[in-house]
Amino acid sequence: MLDIAEELNRWVEQGRDFAVATVVAVGGSAPRQPGAALAVDADGTAIGSVSGGCVEGAVYDLCEQALRDGETVLERFGYSDDDAFAVGLTCGGVIDILVTPVRAADPVRPVVASALTAAARGEPAAVARIVSGPPELTGRALLVRPDGSHDGGFGAHPELDRTVAAEAGAFLDAGRTGTLEIGERGSRCGAPLTVLVESSVPAPRMIVFGAIDFAAALVRVGKFLGHHVTVCDARPVFATRTRFPEADEIVVEWPHRYLERTEVDARTVLCVLTHDAKFDVPLLKLALRLPVAYVGAMGSRRTHLDRNTRLREVGVTELELSRLHSPIGLDLGARTPEETALSIAAEIVAARRGGSGVSLTGAHTPIHHEPGSAAMGRIGSVA
Repeated sequence: MLDIAEELNRWVEQGRDFAVATVVAVGGSAPRQPGAALAVDADGTAIGSVSGGCVEGAVYDLCEQALRDGETVLERFGYSDDDAFAVGLTCGGVIDILVTPVRAADPVRPVVASALTAAARGEPAAVARIVSGPPELTGRALLVRPDGSHDGGFGAHPELDRTVAAEAGAFLDAGRTGTLEIGERGSRCGAPLTVLVESSVPAPRMIVFGAIDFAAALVRVGKFLGHHVTVCDARPVFATRTRFPEADEIVVEWPHRYLERTEVDARTVLCVLTHDAKFDVPLLKLALRLPVAYVGAMGSRRTHLDRNTRLREVGVTELELSRLHSPIGLDLGARTPEETALSIAAEIVAARRGGSGVSLTGAHTPIHHEPGSAAMGRIGSVA
């Protein structure tokens, strides 16, 4: 539900009662991933999506029912061709959905409200809910912050709250959403509980080095993909707000010096479009040694070979060079800045999701790649 935090936070501020349906786990070619949500308020207004349209109507009805009876339910939807009127996923996938009422008097309300407020502000937070277990636990939630502090709880054994908080903190550190299984007393002992942990983290960074026309197109695509985009160039005449109105941040500084002082993490994407050895070499020497998600550099194949030679001369190892995506982007035959930006973005997505980058036509590989996500065969296990 944290993926629709801004809208739900407004509902909370307005005092609306609502029910939220959240994807817990998926199998096959289900269209949405764990954490995707659809919410329905007491007036019947709906926001979000859990299936891309296949089962939205049935989930809407479940939300209305939860608002009436106050019961939290777990429902599985799958493909069915036995009954022409059966609700199912036409894509052939399977999806588990948790429906939780969030009304004024519900114990989950204060915790959900705090989680939604944090997520809407762009602050990291994780919220844990019991998916399967004793009925008295399924209507509660626990909010976990980056410093390990937590609010709410399941009203059972204190050790359960502490264990879930620790596990949820690990999910939050990785920016992951998924399920885990623990005992009802917070250990492997006792009746098993399946816990859904949703994480909300700030938008991943995309840093574009080189204020060229290709960079302007890449900024637009980066924003479309949900990145916080920074443009960095040492030349003030090019690194301007007029040229990059959609960038979140514009920095006039030597690229490698900026990279030395700024914060990056395992989700950060670095796109080097400077196409000039005096910028590229010191920048890439540093970039290839940072724990970031992606490092790509623009240039022809001749430029690529020359740049690699220069990088080796300054001490970059073959292992470090193997991390470099160069020439940057997938082979789409791109020519315009917009087409080139699309090819770069496609490579970034493929690297993040584990895709091959080849056409799906004639391929016999999974359509959706989600390393480490919850799968139907593992629901109730550590995801």
